[in-house]
Amino acid sequence: MFNKLVPLLLSVFLTLPAFSETALFDQHFNDYSENLDDAQDANKDGVFIFFFMDDCPFCQKMERQVLNQDEVIKYFKSHFLNYKINTESDLELVDFNGNDTIERVFAKRHNRIGATPVLAFFDLKGNRVVRRTGFANKQELLLLGKYMVEKAYLQENFVRYKRKHK
Repeated sequence: MFNKLVPLLLSVFLTLPAFSETALFDQHFNDYSENLDDAQDANKDGVFIFFFMDDCPFCQKMERQVLNQDEVIKYFKSHFLNYKINTESDLELVDFNGNDTIERVFAKRHNRIGATPVLAFFDLKGNRVVRRTGFANKQELLLLGKYMVEKAYLQENFVRYKRKHK
C-alpha cells in the first residue's frame, strides 16, 4: 500500500502551482499609513488592493485563475505592495491618512466599493489613481499594472490605453 500511496501523493504535489493563491498578497497589520511608508522604502510604484466579498464568484475566479499565476505574482511583487480587503469585514484598520476605521467602511465609504471584485491602485501618497471593477483575466490585470507603473492614467483612460496595447 505504501508503494502505491507515495507516487499518488507525489503526483498531487507536483501538479500544484508553484505559488499558493495567497502568495501575491503581502502580510501586514492593517495599518495602511505604515504600508505606504513600506512601499516607499521598498521603491515600489504604489499599493494594489484587491477588494472582494466571500460570496463573490468573480472574486473567487480571479483568485483561482489569475492572482495565483506566476507571471502576475512576479510583476505585482516587483512593482507594488499587494493587499486584499473583504468589503463585508469588520476587521479594524488604519487608513492611508492614519484614521482608525474598519475594512467595510474603508471599502464602501472611502473607496465607494459596491460590486466586486475591485482592482484598485494607490500612489505613494495614498491617492487612488486607478480602479477597475469586475473580473480581469491575466493579460488585462498585467496591462492594468503596467498602466499604473507607466503613470499612463495621467494622459488617458484605461480603455484607450488598452486599445493601443493590443
